[in-house]
Amino acid sequence: MRATEWCRPAVRRTVEAVWCWRKFQDSVMLIVSRALSGVSAPPRGLVQEKMSENAVFSRNKVLTIDTMNPKVKNVEYAVRGPIVQRAVQIEKELREGVKKPFTEVIKANIGDAHAMGQKPITFFRQVLALCSYPELLNDNMFPEDAKSRARHILQACGGSSMGAYSASQGIDCVRQDVARYIERRDGGVPCDPDNVYLTTGASDGIVTMLKLLVCGEGASKTGVMISIPQYPLYSAALAELGAVQVNYYLNEEKCWSMDLRELERSLAEARKHCNPKALCIINPGNPTGQVQSRQCIEDVIRFAAKERLFLMADEVYQDNVYAEGCQFHSFKKVLFELGPQYSNTVELASFHSTSKCYMGECGFRGGYMEVINMDPEVKAQLTKLVSVRLCPPVPGQALMDLVVNSPQPGEPSYTTFMKERTATLSLLAEKAKLTEEILNTVPGITCNPVQGAMYSFPNISLPQKAIKDAKALGQAPDMFYCMKMLEETGICLVPGSGFGQKDGTYHFRMTILPPTDKLKILLAKVNEFHQKFTQQYS
Repeated sequence: MRATEWCRPAVRRTVEAVWCWRKFQDSVMLIVSRALSGVSAPPRGLVQEKMSENAVFSRNKVLTIDTMNPKVKNVEYAVRGPIVQRAVQIEKELREGVKKPFTEVIKANIGDAHAMGQKPITFFRQVLALCSYPELLNDNMFPEDAKSRARHILQACGGSSMGAYSASQGIDCVRQDVARYIERRDGGVPCDPDNVYLTTGASDGIVTMLKLLVCGEGASKTGVMISIPQYPLYSAALAELGAVQVNYYLNEEKCWSMDLRELERSLAEARKHCNPKALCIINPGNPTGQVQSRQCIEDVIRFAAKERLFLMADEVYQDNVYAEGCQFHSFKKVLFELGPQYSNTVELASFHSTSKCYMGECGFRGGYMEVINMDPEVKAQLTKLVSVRLCPPVPGQALMDLVVNSPQPGEPSYTTFMKERTATLSLLAEKAKLTEEILNTVPGITCNPVQGAMYSFPNISLPQKAIKDAKALGQAPDMFYCMKMLEETGICLVPGSGFGQKDGTYHFRMTILPPTDKLKILLAKVNEFHQKFTQQYS
């Protein structure tokens, strides 16, 4: 065949078709021949290929429960632990039509205000809407002070967009506003914006500081003193970092106050096996709802100075103070009022957040930390460390700016802002009182006053038979109690064992956040369940 003929498409297609037909015939003949001769083995090359393929799929995984980081396996976070996982399953079962002795799950396990029905502050959402969609700045429906705040924030963002990265330490103008807020809060005590780090909620700042503190092995390994009961973030972070958790117990008989003698006992005991370097305080308290007195804070600062401990003050509930005679005192303010002997030497990191107080904006993950008396070389390392995560969420930074730079008298949004802020905090105060009063009417339950924060942590008396049955199942008795309450009533609480407690005592933590009508239903169900449970196991 000449080359010119092969170039014709029709000729080329005919030749290709013939070639394919012959290959097909050869394959059929090979199969028939093997069938007749009893030869069933595939070609050697195919066998090797299949064996190699099976080896790939059957080999052990690189990451298994045995090969993973063992420190991660030690991490526990009761607030979202087994009880909550079961609550989610029950909600799904209810949606699928499974019959239960209740129609809904009431989650009182976590301080998520908006999920519980708390309304957002109008001014905050207006400014965030303007920052998210700047075209709205031309809309007359937004007040001028909201527009002014939005322009203030956007001008500090790369490309005037909240979608741009910020500086790792946070937007400069926001840190300046935070510094001015701290100065106002603390009666004029100066605050350097360079000591302010914006964070992804307070939790991010707390874990970052712990990373700086933790080092050593054996008897030199870092110990960190945390209150018991505690917020499980601390124990979880210490477990992940491989630090030593040093427990000090709050005094339940004195409304969960801190006790200097207990701090001394805890420290002396810890120094036998580790190197305690830091003391963590949550004020107002989580899960215990106490507000520490100024005298207590002074005692703690003097103790830290004497024992050369780094202070970490978790102050995210600083606006949540309800009880008569109680007042929030920042550790920084008290530190400086004690004079240069303390204010020039005691190392302090304090934390705040947009998630709590009257804001309740948990999902935006806004927060800040301020560091005092930090070694300049360590501070440089801190700045390097936060740069690894690039920057905190910029919408969270913007929201933090609004918290510390809220509407002022004479501005268009001031009246509405103050009305909403006051109403939110007043309602929380009412629910705090209601929770305490109703729980204290239940035989076998004792509840300290909810002085602040968002939780009650009542003491529950459990029958010995219930304790025995719980241990037979490998459960903490108050976990057994709370799981039964969930299954029978739909109430989701967190057992006290998830926060730590003195041996032989049992508690649960519940938020005061549900709407008042739902909170009353919750408390009535707790009352009914506890009496039924006590009778069943007595």
